[in-house]
Amino acid sequence: MKFLKSLYLTKRFFYSIAAITVLFLFSFWITAIYPLVWVILVILSIALVIDIIALYQSKGFSAKRILPEKFSNSDANSVKIQIKNSYSFKVFAEVIDELPIQFQKRDFLYTAEIKPAENFEFEYEVTPLERGEYIFGKLNIYAQSILKLAKIRKVFNAEQMVKVYPSFIQMKKLDFLAIDNRISQAGLKKIRRLGHTMEFEQIKEYVTGDDVRTINWKATAKHRSLMVNQFQDEKAQPVYSIIDTGRVMKMPFEGLSLLDYAINSSLAFSNIALRKKDKTGMISFSAKIEKILKDSSRMSQLQRIMESLYNISTDFKESDFGSLYAGINRFITHRSLLMLYTNFEHPSALERQLPYLKAINKRHVLVVIFFENTEITKLLHSQPENLSESAHQGIAEEFSQNKVKMAKELQRHGIQTVLTKPKDLSINAINKYLEIKARGLI
Repeated sequence: MKFLKSLYLTKRFFYSIAAITVLFLFSFWITAIYPLVWVILVILSIALVIDIIALYQSKGFSAKRILPEKFSNSDANSVKIQIKNSYSFKVFAEVIDELPIQFQKRDFLYTAEIKPAENFEFEYEVTPLERGEYIFGKLNIYAQSILKLAKIRKVFNAEQMVKVYPSFIQMKKLDFLAIDNRISQAGLKKIRRLGHTMEFEQIKEYVTGDDVRTINWKATAKHRSLMVNQFQDEKAQPVYSIIDTGRVMKMPFEGLSLLDYAINSSLAFSNIALRKKDKTGMISFSAKIEKILKDSSRMSQLQRIMESLYNISTDFKESDFGSLYAGINRFITHRSLLMLYTNFEHPSALERQLPYLKAINKRHVLVVIFFENTEITKLLHSQPENLSESAHQGIAEEFSQNKVKMAKELQRHGIQTVLTKPKDLSINAINKYLEIKARGLI
């Protein structure tokens, strides 16, 4: 029974049978070809038997799927397939990998010619758009000899699970660019520092490019060469990412929800803050405070933040900013930088929450981060073809202007604001953090 389940006849075999059937039909009128058709049928049968024996004569081949420890959400992740051909002849392989249901892809097929005793390897990429557990099904390998009359199927790596975490690939990319002093390539601004809101580090010899305003004239006279004071950013300042998990954050853009954009940004931003020796923490809330991770400056904090962000999901409830205000007063006792990821689609929504935001901003430095509706922006730049489309464009323009008005309203009350496209969120959030650090607001 196991033998029959693993054996398949190919299209070439059935095409050959069809051709022989047609020849038998013609032999009814042309009797001379009748014996020849029987010879062809016998040859085909012998070839089929030889093909089957060759495929089952040895161990044949083996394969395995190699998955990374975890996937990065919204990024291309590599999956590696290794196949070892133990046959003494070349095989034609068909690889059908059963991808997790989240990808909604049921037509995966990879074909390859594998030489005798060759270790063949290939990779393919998948891009998850949701966090959570992804279960890969069976890895099906079909092998044929050069005759291609039959093929054998073997199954490997049934049920492999990999977890999809917030975008650590994006985090590492921004981290690398910052360390490598090429942050401008990522779109990050170089912020001019206003005065010396930093801690004194040391006196060093002047080199080209140093700020002449930092020259230490006493040290210069003593050493008879230009000496400058060197400063470093103030350290161990508490910084929190606060993520709204209410229904407004479920809105999708380019396959990813606003909540996932916020989660990816929080991870990248927290990494930069830790590199700057600040203490980072995280809060999530909707109708109530859901998770609180106290601030810490240890690099192990990044892993704790990632684990906390991994399990965050929206509950589709209305966000309670009053509950957030009470929670902040209770759990955050020192003046901190609070990066609040939320969204407002209408001025009335902001008006209801503004008293709480103003109250939070009195004790802390609050940065409200909300999103442009890029679909509306696309509509604004399209050319209307009829009256109905013109009306839609007029409504879209009003929505777009409301976003700008809300940003100005927050700034009027002294609240730092970032209005950003979802795809630019991480860069704009880091820019704002660097600006606040440079200005010495915390």
